[in-house]
Amino acid sequence: MFKEALRRYLEEAARRAVARGALPDVPLPPVEVEVPRGRRHADYASSLPLALAKPAGRPPREVAQALVDALEIPPAHVSRAEVAGAGFVNFFLAPAWLQELLRRIHAAGDRYGNRDLGRGQRVNVEFVSANPVGPLHIGSGRNGLIGDVLSNLLAALGYQVTREYYINDAGTQVHNLALTVEHHYFASFGRERPFPADGYRGEYARDLARKVAERDAETWLDRPEAERLAAFRDAALEQILAETRQTLEEFGIRYDLWFSERTLYDQGAVDRTLAALREKGLLYDHDGAVWFRSTAFGDDKDRVIIRSSGWPMYYAADIPYHLNKLERGFDHLIDVWGVDHIGDIARVKGGLAALGVDVDRLEILLYQHVRLRNEGELLRMSRRRGEYVSLADLLAAVGRDAARYFFCMYTPSVPMDFDWELARKQSQDNPVYYVQYAHARISSIFREAAEHPAGRALAGSGLLATDGEGGVAPGAVQGADLSPLTHEAEIALIHTLADLPDVIELAGLRREPQRLCAYAREVAEAFHGFYTQCRVLSDDAGLSGARLILTAAARIVLRRTLGLIGVSAPDRM
Repeated sequence: MFKEALRRYLEEAARRAVARGALPDVPLPPVEVEVPRGRRHADYASSLPLALAKPAGRPPREVAQALVDALEIPPAHVSRAEVAGAGFVNFFLAPAWLQELLRRIHAAGDRYGNRDLGRGQRVNVEFVSANPVGPLHIGSGRNGLIGDVLSNLLAALGYQVTREYYINDAGTQVHNLALTVEHHYFASFGRERPFPADGYRGEYARDLARKVAERDAETWLDRPEAERLAAFRDAALEQILAETRQTLEEFGIRYDLWFSERTLYDQGAVDRTLAALREKGLLYDHDGAVWFRSTAFGDDKDRVIIRSSGWPMYYAADIPYHLNKLERGFDHLIDVWGVDHIGDIARVKGGLAALGVDVDRLEILLYQHVRLRNEGELLRMSRRRGEYVSLADLLAAVGRDAARYFFCMYTPSVPMDFDWELARKQSQDNPVYYVQYAHARISSIFREAAEHPAGRALAGSGLLATDGEGGVAPGAVQGADLSPLTHEAEIALIHTLADLPDVIELAGLRREPQRLCAYAREVAEAFHGFYTQCRVLSDDAGLSGARLILTAAARIVLRRTLGLIGVSAPDRM
């Protein structure tokens, strides 16, 4: 609210300064308004004069003075603006504008921070999409958190978001899964079958075979191999996908669409794409395999697209899959991939570019690997060797809230260590516990207010609600007297609450969900500072009412921020 308005005031001042002849008519650089460190010297500051000085041919302080002289800001918004330092414009907000923010927060409620930047553009966010050859690994938890929170942020910014899961139910990995199930199925009836070279050694594969044996008995022992493997593949996929859906729902993720890779083959989309690429001279045969001329699109060497065995590479289907998304009318596509897939980007985008697609419509968001630590010890994991901690195991141990918050705390571009021990702590050393505790403390204040003389008086005036955990009536806030809010801890908390719209915008547009966790902690710290220094309930009903309105605004912002992360906001802890 404040930054956006101050930017607008500065842009208008620049136009007036040009019209008055105080500044030359040159292109205006982007207007930035920031918070000075610690707000020691001002509430907000702009470096516009420094950026404008060179094109204007004037000293920065002279430019700054021309802008300040041309500013026309209502006194109810800014008490003063002044030139500072090497050429900054400093702003000091008027108390009335800070009070107006609290009214806006209460009026918007859980919609506070929303902006219509997307204007309804359709965005497809595809994430997790793990090979369905075993339980979800904890790395899928990081993938899922990034995709889900980014979807929340884009929806808050006015985009129409579809969450999609791509089921890799074709190709060599599911074939190897079927071979693994076959091995265990035959063993259950005393028949030996060699374990496949690329089989899966986890106990879950044995369980899959056991369930087939319990259901179908000896039915498949003497059936043709192709028929048997197809049955084992389908049975295994059905079970694993059911568990995948359940785990993701327990993690707080629900998809709008589950898309089967196999349909791309069944409907001929892969064959049509390969034919189109060959017609353009981008496929050639060599050593019994089919190669894609990916060097034409920035790759360091050409890549196999169909192996000599006849099995296609992943990206053979990825290209028509993304064409399918665009044909469904999406304006922009976002895929969340692990960093180990970085080499696939040039191939997929190259194939799309060859077929006439504007590849800027496809965005690949890469995230780094997750390592698990328990009491300081790094756990090494491999799904193929059957040595791993599943996402379901993690959720059972630390819970949804801690899992989501911890995955969200780190920028996707850096590796993360998931601290299993810390995530289980019920203390303020645990980052999510610290933030949730602030929300619970606010709710306890309103429970106390219901029994306090000042609170009962405010309830009688219609300011305080008396149902549930209590709160303030948004309608009553609009006419309430907020002038008592002058303490530095109160002002600091209001300033922090003002940042949520900018945090949502930056976290969403820059694909940096970790900003939400950093901000949630800032709000919790600002509230704890306010709570420590300012007694909320006192004999002064007017002051108590104003502070309860501020307290309730903090609860709205905490609940909103935690909601975007997908973490609960408890009223009691």
